[in-house]
Amino acid sequence: MYKQMIIIRRMEMAADALYKAKKIRGFCHLSVGQEAIAVGIENAISKEDDVITSYRCHGFTYMRGSSVKEVLGELMGRRIGVSNGKGGSMHMYADGFYGGNGIVGAQVPLGAGLAFAHQYRGKKNCTFTLYGDGAANQGQVFEAFNMAKLWNLPCVFACENNKYGMGTSASRSSAMTEYYKRGQYFPGLKVNGMDILAVYQASKFAKDWAISGNGPLLLEYETYRYGGHSMSDPGTTYRTREEVQNMRSRNDPIAGLKGHLLDFEIATEEEIKSFDKAARKYVDEQVKLAEAAPEPEKKMDILFEDVYVPGSEIPILRGRIRDDSWDFAKKGFAYR
Repeated sequence: MYKQMIIIRRMEMAADALYKAKKIRGFCHLSVGQEAIAVGIENAISKEDDVITSYRCHGFTYMRGSSVKEVLGELMGRRIGVSNGKGGSMHMYADGFYGGNGIVGAQVPLGAGLAFAHQYRGKKNCTFTLYGDGAANQGQVFEAFNMAKLWNLPCVFACENNKYGMGTSASRSSAMTEYYKRGQYFPGLKVNGMDILAVYQASKFAKDWAISGNGPLLLEYETYRYGGHSMSDPGTTYRTREEVQNMRSRNDPIAGLKGHLLDFEIATEEEIKSFDKAARKYVDEQVKLAEAAPEPEKKMDILFEDVYVPGSEIPILRGRIRDDSWDFAKKGFAYR
């Protein structure tokens, strides 16, 4: 878990540098400070379980099986990216990972649906449905809660409370900031999201609860992002530098786990330095591969890939070109 967290942090720092070098454009939401959540959850579940989250998703994409090269390639719009360079920061996918969703809170009912699929198929698996404190007040979140409890779905609703939604503190946007109590008719737990051992144990408990027929559970991972909401947000106008520095120096999840490794003599200082060096080397190599990867071919066909399952395409894709004709009968085309 230590190795995984330092790779994710290195990857996010690389994304930060690539964005500032204008090699990444558009939206880019980094999770520096929040690494313990993606890593803790993944180590507590299996690949047969599902994960769906919001747009701060790079770490989850890596933990679900994508390489750093594929994540950074996606950010740079390269064909090597996890979504062939079409999705960018907010739309990344992997086996058992359903995004990376850009619409605030919209992934929560989708997560309930993924949990329903496990129940319908009789599988002893669950879905971790993550959202932020900024999404916690969205209507569809509560609708998903209601359906999940009515059907006792194996769904773990997990609020990543990093204290700020965009530029607004949780206390200014939420009448009640105890997000773990929002389930009302199903139980919730508050977890220290800066302590990976706490995240791991709580996530393991939550999965066991969900697959045992108890229905949904709500976890609130209390965490913190060191950077701004996105790369376009300096993150300093609505909080003090002292606050950020205090979290970095006293609550960092990587430093915390390093302390445990040393205190319990699981690893030596030299071994940990070798882990850090190996992570730096790996990420640096992956950055070079991502940068060297080709950009999408400048062909119109690329725009219309992945709309239909290969082999089931219709002859004319509506709205594709200005001179499209909708007179299917005259052209001898039939609807499918």
